[in-house]
Amino acid sequence: MSRHKKLRVGITCGDINGIGIEIILKALSDSRVYEHCTPIIYASEGLVKQQKHELKLDGFHFHSIDAAENADANKVNVLNVWKDEVKLEFGHSTSAGGEYAFKSLKAAVEDIASTKIDVLVTAPINKKNIQSEEFNFPGHTEFLAAYANEDNPLMILVHNELRVALVTGHLPLEQVASHITKDLILTKLQVFAKSLTQDFGIHRPKIAVLGLNPHNGDSGLLGEEESRIISPAIEKSKEEGILTFGPFAADGFFGSPNRKNFDGVLAMYHDQGLAPFKALAFEEGVNFTAGLPIVRTSPDHGVAYDIAGKGIASEVSLRQAILTACDIANERTHYREISSNPLSISK
Repeated sequence: MSRHKKLRVGITCGDINGIGIEIILKALSDSRVYEHCTPIIYASEGLVKQQKHELKLDGFHFHSIDAAENADANKVNVLNVWKDEVKLEFGHSTSAGGEYAFKSLKAAVEDIASTKIDVLVTAPINKKNIQSEEFNFPGHTEFLAAYANEDNPLMILVHNELRVALVTGHLPLEQVASHITKDLILTKLQVFAKSLTQDFGIHRPKIAVLGLNPHNGDSGLLGEEESRIISPAIEKSKEEGILTFGPFAADGFFGSPNRKNFDGVLAMYHDQGLAPFKALAFEEGVNFTAGLPIVRTSPDHGVAYDIAGKGIASEVSLRQAILTACDIANERTHYREISSNPLSISK
């Protein structure tokens, strides 16, 4: 069945001076990862050889290619996005780090847009040094949404049965309250509910919504967003058939057994959702971008300049990102299959 198709996984290199290539090579050193997928690293043969040597990963073997269609289904493939030699400066933010990170990302995005690869996994970038005329975005999520001409991407952090989505993402804290509206929350709930169904196979998912203010605003004493904005959005989503509950006070929700009663949690802003998520699942969490026509995941950490080049970075989150991307792609295929006229009767 198509659900078990061996998927082509495009993996971007991220900032070359961070831990991106290290965790990719470590994750793909375990042949079990690519028994059911074909990994394609978007970088260069020279960069991979250089990092192999620096990190003493001599047991890592790969197949060098110049186009995704030439990938060997039974090997790790390195697609040569560039030919020039790259100077590594582990632990430092450089213009070259941003330049090559974008070259890798652009090539992989073009390939997934033309269906040469099936899913996209992105290694961490430095959101500052990657900025250019072609990349003027707060991060991967916003860049991919603009490329796909989608207005409502949704960041979802995933670990086993814990799924945390965000109403606002890469936004300064002082701007959060002014950006949160009833319509925005409703839109995020719609995208979240759809993703939980088609991407995670959950029928009639239950979503918990967090409040914005301490103690849910204490009946207006600490803020009125809960009563003016969040609760009306929850009620409207219920009218649309989405099983939405809340708002819940954010400070105690993740430590409460009540959390396990829900399939997803919608947080109002970045750190409200990610701080508890990473406390619970730091090394194994995956960042997934819902609301796009493609499947894109990434590890739930950054470039980690402080340990770059030392050979001590954990590859677990990157490995989980690869496996999760394949699971989601297969689940989407299955969802399309069961949703397409299952009772077609010929006369």
